[in-house]
Amino acid sequence: MSESQIVAMTMPKWGLSMTEGKVMEWLVEEGTDLSLGDDVLDIETEKIANTFEALDAGILRRQVADPEDVLPVGALLGVIAPLEITEDEVDAFIVTFLANYVPPEPEEEQEEGSGGYEELEANGYHLRYSKMGTGDKIILLVHGFGGDADRWLFTQQPLSSNATVYALDLPGHGQSTKNIQDGSVEGLAKTVIAFMKVLDIGSAQLVGHSLGGAIALKIALIEPALVSRLDLIASAGLGPEINNEYIQGFISTDSRKEMKKLLQKLVADPDLVNRSLVNDMLQFKRTDGVNAALKTISTGFIGDDGNQSDIMKEELHQLPMPVRIIWGTKDEIIPSAHAESLPPNIEVNLLDGYGHLVQLEAASEVNELLAS
Repeated sequence: MSESQIVAMTMPKWGLSMTEGKVMEWLVEEGTDLSLGDDVLDIETEKIANTFEALDAGILRRQVADPEDVLPVGALLGVIAPLEITEDEVDAFIVTFLANYVPPEPEEEQEEGSGGYEELEANGYHLRYSKMGTGDKIILLVHGFGGDADRWLFTQQPLSSNATVYALDLPGHGQSTKNIQDGSVEGLAKTVIAFMKVLDIGSAQLVGHSLGGAIALKIALIEPALVSRLDLIASAGLGPEINNEYIQGFISTDSRKEMKKLLQKLVADPDLVNRSLVNDMLQFKRTDGVNAALKTISTGFIGDDGNQSDIMKEELHQLPMPVRIIWGTKDEIIPSAHAESLPPNIEVNLLDGYGHLVQLEAASEVNELLAS
């Protein structure tokens, strides 16, 4: 038997905090000839459900994991092998894999560039961030309102294969300082600029989602030399309309039922919002200082009329760096119509059938764009 012809399909690690995943449904049958990137099975994590895509081409010879199985990262899901490999050889491979597999330790020491949370002080804030990869290209991911670095659950690691990728918790979010000094878009942008300078990041591809898009855009306008490329995903700052009912509901609710309804507005497929994500968001909301921080930030970019107050659409033509827009057409928070009538030098990508969290729902499509 040539073991090099047999490929183990294993539970992926999506995000720094993921230790296990639940197999929801196989999307292909045994015997399917898989191409790279084909949808193979749905997996639910502690944050959100997602579809596992084939990382190797070949024939799916065996489904080892069953629906409802909860398995640690690296556990065997299935086996890919050519037809000349016998069933006995596949069986022997599975037995050997299971006999030698050891689940990773949750607190296992991270190698340099492999991830892990770090902290620093910038612009009067204590900021938590993660860093993946060691490539010369620098990418900085800036999340949106109510999010944290985990909004890049399916983005940071794939992009880190040939780049150094940072993701931070903005002030008022995640594990960063909750006492907000300046909740305006410009104030938050100056904090991210300070973050970059503490880390000696001379220039980076800025990727901003929602409010993070407005922050990234403001950075590009304030200090364009810091931005090699600007990627705006479902971005604020490009038009007045925003679902202020969602924003205010997110700030005020302490109900699991209401939080689930709100979070489902972020995605086109409501089944992606699982109980763990709802609990995680409620736990964040109940942290001391969070509600005050969210109120300060919301009033910093939403006016008394319930619309966005810091619109930078007309300033896009000033930017010297390449600018790309990515938007889901079913966005219920900020309308994708804001991507219309932009300067001709702006690249616009509308992904049909996805919601506001398009980087989670259409991770492969978004990652392919961001890496190009």
